[in-house]
Amino acid sequence: MDQRTARRQPTPRLRTNLDTDFLKLIAILSMLLDHIGAVFFPEHPAFRWVGRLAFPIFAYCLTVGLLYTRDIRKYLLRLGAFALISQPFYIFAFHPWDWQAEWMNMNIFFTLLVSLLALWGVHTRRWWLFLALFLLASFVNFDYSANGIVLMLIFYLCRNRPVLGAAVYVLFWLPALWGGQMEDPLSVKIAGHAINWTIFAVLSAFPIFLPTHTGIKVPKWFFYAFYPAHLAAIGLARVILNV
Repeated sequence: MDQRTARRQPTPRLRTNLDTDFLKLIAILSMLLDHIGAVFFPEHPAFRWVGRLAFPIFAYCLTVGLLYTRDIRKYLLRLGAFALISQPFYIFAFHPWDWQAEWMNMNIFFTLLVSLLALWGVHTRRWWLFLALFLLASFVNFDYSANGIVLMLIFYLCRNRPVLGAAVYVLFWLPALWGGQMEDPLSVKIAGHAINWTIFAVLSAFPIFLPTHTGIKVPKWFFYAFYPAHLAAIGLARVILNV
């Protein structure tokens, strides 16, 4: 490659893992185990620990999507549509006996929608939009609160510096080392010290920041449809088993 050709090469949009279909499969598998554990095996925290891998990977994949999508509006509309579709199934799976009281507990699609829109505000220098949505996610009952926005901001700002990104990502979760409570069954207890169970999200750094090349391709709509479908299945099983 001569110097003129080298100069024409575009700067990569990301230097982290672009094998997003593979990442999404990891995320939905860990999410499925998390939800099965939450509903059917609450006495076994390992299910929930594995589930901590899911959300950061989903947030990362949306960051990739923002940088590569041809139409951000369609992207946002898809997320919004499936957030609305999924909400009754979310309540059905986790709160089937108290629909009205739990209606405002937002499912993860709402969190991802707000996080993506906030990051788009950063990407397009609409700072007011970023700030407004950060405050909204902080004070409204979104799953993971504003953590989705913070994580996506880390992935976005460090998109071409994977070592720095991995370091900042790990630092983000380090407070969990002293944030656990002994009475919390999900905490990790070591020598009389409780570690908050969110610490397992650190493990997502490996698939996010270390590129893989599996070649796996999955239809786009599978990932959208899987969320409400698996919630419906869990809710139905819960009602049948009277759990």
